[in-house]
Amino acid sequence: MKRRRERLLDSEIRLLLQVLDQGYETKAWHGPNLKGSTRGLSSEVAGWRPGSGRHNIWEIVLHAAYWKYAVRRMLTEEPRGTFPCKGSNWFPCPVPLTPGRWRDAVMLLSQEHSELRTAIQDLQPSRLHQKPSSSKYTRVNLIYGVASHDIYHAGQIQLLKRLYNGQK
Repeated sequence: MKRRRERLLDSEIRLLLQVLDQGYETKAWHGPNLKGSTRGLSSEVAGWRPGSGRHNIWEIVLHAAYWKYAVRRMLTEEPRGTFPCKGSNWFPCPVPLTPGRWRDAVMLLSQEHSELRTAIQDLQPSRLHQKPSSSKYTRVNLIYGVASHDIYHAGQIQLLKRLYNGQK
């Protein structure tokens, strides 16, 4: 019975990785994933703001990278480390946004996704349904949440791209 439970939990980790990847980079029925929504964008489009006080694509990408980092820390119960950008959650976009800064943001998002994925792969299956000390949610809920977060922001980016093209 114990081995069967371990196999079920191992398959749950594989499922969680699949859900995480669908939200970020693999083809899924829901449309563009987060990585796909940023593909081929110029820094001009990524830095465009639809209105005063509204977020742009660069800010959304950094926000998503930050939450992948934060969830990884919660999953592993690592002490707070150093996210490459000063602050937390939302980061102000540099003006003007250069192509290099845009590339750096996309690379940071990819790196944080990869590190989160590794942390999930390394989880002991028996800990999946436990709450980390720094969270009121179980590890499973955190992983589903960060995958949903990617899909939500992919939709926002798709909308921002349409608004940008419509204002020209």
